[in-house]
Amino acid sequence: MSALREHWQLVLLALVLVVSGFVLVSPTMAPSPDASGTAAVGGVTNLQYGLDLAGGTRVRAPLDGLTAEGVELEGRSARELEIAVAAGLEAADAADLTVRSTPESATVEVTAPAVTPDAFAAALSAVGLSDAAVREGVTEATRAETIRVLEQKINEAGLSGGTVQEVRTGSGEYFILIEIPDADTAEVRALVETQGKVVVRAYHPTAEGYAERVVLEQGDFQSIGSAQEGSRGGPYVPVTVTESAAVRFEADMVETGLAAPGGTTCTYDADPQQTEACLLLVVDDAVTNSFGMSPGLAESLRAGTWSDNAVFQLQTRSIAEAQTVAINLRAGALPAQLDFSPLSGGTISYISPEQGAEFRLLSLIAGIFAVLAVSGAIFARYREVRVAAPMLLTAMSELIILLGFAAGVGYPLDLAVIAGFIAVVGTGVDDLVIIADEILTEGGVESRRVFASRFRRAFWVIGVAAATTIVAMAPLAVLSLGDLRGFAIFTIIGVLVGVLITRPAYGEILRILMTTDR
Repeated sequence: MSALREHWQLVLLALVLVVSGFVLVSPTMAPSPDASGTAAVGGVTNLQYGLDLAGGTRVRAPLDGLTAEGVELEGRSARELEIAVAAGLEAADAADLTVRSTPESATVEVTAPAVTPDAFAAALSAVGLSDAAVREGVTEATRAETIRVLEQKINEAGLSGGTVQEVRTGSGEYFILIEIPDADTAEVRALVETQGKVVVRAYHPTAEGYAERVVLEQGDFQSIGSAQEGSRGGPYVPVTVTESAAVRFEADMVETGLAAPGGTTCTYDADPQQTEACLLLVVDDAVTNSFGMSPGLAESLRAGTWSDNAVFQLQTRSIAEAQTVAINLRAGALPAQLDFSPLSGGTISYISPEQGAEFRLLSLIAGIFAVLAVSGAIFARYREVRVAAPMLLTAMSELIILLGFAAGVGYPLDLAVIAGFIAVVGTGVDDLVIIADEILTEGGVESRRVFASRFRRAFWVIGVAAATTIVAMAPLAVLSLGDLRGFAIFTIIGVLVGVLITRPAYGEILRILMTTDR
């Protein structure tokens, strides 16, 4: 036991290496498979690969919208102002406007793509807000909500390893960056390019013709089931309506005639002007399906008993449409659309799985070359196995610890992270060289006391260098700068692992090998 306490540095390194190795290769630590039964992992290890090394699609686009800042509400409620501004915009309605107030002032945001800055400024002036400063882009709250919804959409679609983050350019522009490994461009674009607003409308005849009324919105659903194949009516999504919305829905069905005795037969697709009352399933203002009312359901709606168990089926034309509706309902609608226009800087890129495999191979070759180069330099410098071999083994142990950390937290490896690993190896060996040179100065060391003194001097230099590296990398790790973030995070972790674990362990190995009074 006393030997373990005396050599605690080696014990700590051994424990961390064992834990890292277990996390890296143990089947019990493997990431959970997604809905398709696959997981973005690296062969026999539990490593996850990012877009660069696995292949997939990267989307980088700003959010479409305009924001007016410095708005004075002047006693008006947010809703009143939204309705008033929308009245002056032909290409938007109140649902496209959001007013957010603070103790100092308020902002008015419009997310309808067709609204121009001049039209928005004119609509604001018409309601007495001529002093409001209009800028392109949306608010921070909208960007945060967009990221949340997109992450939920990706998870609901069963796309493993997908990430969504906000990035900011040097000129102050904000972009949404989406990376989904092992997914093609068409699949990703179909998932993220639309807002995903799902509503149910009542389409019914009136004395003046036909009218439409929204009878169910996304917030009216209490639970959403999975898309299912129907035996008669085709694919559908089972939903449960909230109690308050159910009571309102019953009244709407009676008023519009959908709950008439015997139900209704919908022929909306064949002739919208010659049909009985219909329910329309509308996704992003496009009618995706239309259906009538069965006699039994109509009777329960008239009797007011349907709201006691408000279960409803949203019917679609295909199982793919049903899956899209289910994803949109669970994730919610995007508060603003992504602008894929090249003029706005929107880009979509695709890396094939074959190219990702090639990048993995090249990364492995680069890593092996770095190890060989470091090994050759070390042995050429010292020509002493007692010094060089522990140095090389210590540097390699840092890589194992970092890989174990990446596997443990599920951080996907990409080219930037691999660059961080190589940087850690380089800086780590630099620190070990400082230790070795300090210890071996003036012909070496025999006394344990002298060794400790020289090691402390070397460790002080290493500690200052580590602190400098951490301070320099901290902004890259905190700010949303895309791939640079992964590079900075693993460089910082590597430096901390070196200072706290591997440098002390290397020093203890040298002490055992070089001193006589052990």
